[in-house]
Amino acid sequence: MSNKIEQEYREKQEPIRLNKYLSQAGVCSRREADRLIESGCVTVDGKRGQAGVKVLPGQVVKVGKRIVSKQDEMVVLAVNKPVGIVCTEERREKNSIIRFLNYPIRITYVGRLDKDSRGLLLMTNNGDIINKMMRAGNCHEKEYKVTVDKAVTSEFLRRMAAGVPILDTVTRPCQIRKIGKYTFSIILTQGLNRQIRRMCESLDYQVKDLVRTRIMNIELGNLKEGEYRKLTDEELNCLHEEICNSSNETVWNV
Repeated sequence: MSNKIEQEYREKQEPIRLNKYLSQAGVCSRREADRLIESGCVTVDGKRGQAGVKVLPGQVVKVGKRIVSKQDEMVVLAVNKPVGIVCTEERREKNSIIRFLNYPIRITYVGRLDKDSRGLLLMTNNGDIINKMMRAGNCHEKEYKVTVDKAVTSEFLRRMAAGVPILDTVTRPCQIRKIGKYTFSIILTQGLNRQIRRMCESLDYQVKDLVRTRIMNIELGNLKEGEYRKLTDEELNCLHEEICNSSNETVWNV
């Protein structure tokens, strides 16, 4: 982890294009940044920003009257969470995701994965992204690969897809497909507490392994267990586009 952090520190000292600077600060997508720059809303050291200009460390970037400082730089990480790591900020939890990553700036998780589950977890310092991604009303997709203790039947798939009564409600209809005798893929647009495990238990199945493989446009891919990576520019741009019209009403149970 230390070599990766050192590399990220070096990257912060290098000049970057103005539209990328605004995107990484969480202001907007690079496409929208280009529009802001073209409209004259962006200044660098008091001068109107130009397309293609690069920002050096210490320069002052403003969008309108708002200063976008280096401290505002947005961090979004894709993490492959192992089983046993807990999504909590509780300092007394020795196996918390915060302690596990030991990232040099304060970041938090975008939606929990329970202790017994593994796979893709997003970590960020941008609260607006957290709320837009995780508010259930925005219906953003999360995909999982699940292994259960009994053979997956067509009746099981039908009932799971239609919605299952749990936690005094009925789950939203979802996409589900069989990928093996005991395994299936499921795409949810809500995030009830231990939802997939409770859905399976309601139908007399027990989850043996649960891996989150995708959150919206972000794929787990070949990221090794316990490792993390920064999102690519393409992933960030696509993410911005997908959440640009989402509500950012505060989410209390992310």
